[in-house]
Amino acid sequence: MPFLLRVELPDVPGSLGRVASAIGEAGGDIDAIEIVEHRADGMAVDDVLLETAAGTMPDSIVSACNSLDGVKVVWISRYAAGGNLFLDLEAVEELTAHPATALDRLIDLLPATFRADWGARVRRTENGAEIVHATNAAPERFEWHDLKRAARVYGDDDDNVIAAAPLDTNEIVVIARRGGPEILDSELARLGHLVTLAGSIARSATT
Repeated sequence: MPFLLRVELPDVPGSLGRVASAIGEAGGDIDAIEIVEHRADGMAVDDVLLETAAGTMPDSIVSACNSLDGVKVVWISRYAAGGNLFLDLEAVEELTAHPATALDRLIDLLPATFRADWGARVRRTENGAEIVHATNAAPERFEWHDLKRAARVYGDDDDNVIAAAPLDTNEIVVIARRGGPEILDSELARLGHLVTLAGSIARSATT
């Protein structure tokens, strides 16, 4: 069973190795690791994609990691994408390969790229907003948010952790995680960057 683990750890040599060893001893097999954020307080945030051995409970992996000095598991969840971590550069390659459909393709890539449950492109209307394109788990409606840059926003469902970035003055791109973890500042910056790139790529296809 694949799981995605988000962990805080000291941003010093050897920390990640200690975490990897603890996961292995608890019955987890690491498939991929991505550095999410380097913090000014000397901590780092990493996402670890792992497979568990038969009979291994995720709680045992969490306990093993939390027992290490300075290490804290932020969140663990089953990972439906089955081991395919989509890095930002891979997403950009997909967008540039299909410029005419770059905006819709971006939405399709958002859940894997940001470990989110759904993504959507929302357009402002005279009566509020409408969803132009969305992934399967997105709601049927989403309220409009006036944004100048990527930011955390709120929706009708308090269980969702949501962020959005402006595509232009009349459209925004939204990502959401059900139950967390929180969307970090570094992830907001990545979202804003990818949305801007997608808009530029899409415009280039029409000129």
